[in-house]
Amino acid sequence: MNQLEQLKQFTTVVADTGDFQSIQAYTPRDATTNPSLILKAVQKDEYKPLLEKAVRDHPNASPTEIIDRLLIAFGVEILQTIPGRVSTEVDARLSFDIDGTVAKGRDLVALYSNAGIARERVLIKMASTWEGIRAAEILEKEGIRCNMTLLFSLAQAIACAEAGAQLISPFVGRIYDWHKKSTGIDYMGAEDPGVQSVKRIYNYYRKFGYTTEVMGASFRNTSQILELAGCDLLTISPDLLQKLADSDAPIQRKLSAEAAPGASIVKMSLDEKSFRFMMNEDAMATEKLAEGIRAFCVDTGKLKQLISALR
Repeated sequence: MNQLEQLKQFTTVVADTGDFQSIQAYTPRDATTNPSLILKAVQKDEYKPLLEKAVRDHPNASPTEIIDRLLIAFGVEILQTIPGRVSTEVDARLSFDIDGTVAKGRDLVALYSNAGIARERVLIKMASTWEGIRAAEILEKEGIRCNMTLLFSLAQAIACAEAGAQLISPFVGRIYDWHKKSTGIDYMGAEDPGVQSVKRIYNYYRKFGYTTEVMGASFRNTSQILELAGCDLLTISPDLLQKLADSDAPIQRKLSAEAAPGASIVKMSLDEKSFRFMMNEDAMATEKLAEGIRAFCVDTGKLKQLISALR
């Protein structure tokens, strides 16, 4: 078996792309999207018709409403090629708006329902801010499953689990980027700070019985992926999926629920004050969270420009 096939033996592989052809090629169970991936996709000739149709079919809709329709169109197409779930992201401008995030989550699930897609096949994706986590708590109680993204710290992970979030997406590569820039060290293997962060979160969840799924995300190389073999899910870009498929080197499981109880981790419970203080003490998590929200807002703005150009 190649490395991708080996990895699938103990980790659910998720495609981190809006490109249907890549999804079909690597047969993942789930798929994730975000504004940056959708923006990249609609600039390709094969996907422009989805944007043009969204604009044409809703002539009186605002650009924000058309983006929602576009996200659903991509999600519906993706769900025709995978057996599992697709993640669809809430507008990043709502990252500090509990009511707005809840309303948007409900709207997206309703649009999927109108397209014949059951809510069980959809994860509503939102930033792991305090407000985003509170919104997820409300949505989860309504049976709307949530994927907590832009997650860089144990504090965020604990708060998400206590809120009952379905899934978290800790960003391995962006944690690595920050530490590499800060220290000048090109971390490899188990020494990678992004890898260490996800291992700590996974072991915390399994040791203390949380059911929230851990999906490592934002990888820079296959070494990071292989160090997290055994994690619940890993969402991987097409270029790294191809590198795994091209290698026959053996891999071994690095994470398991059975080994987690032996981890030396102390259980914590976070209220808003302790959450915000822990985030403030973590410069990397604070900076990368803010940077990620800004980047998604910029790409959403670019999508709106493309929509305006078609009218």
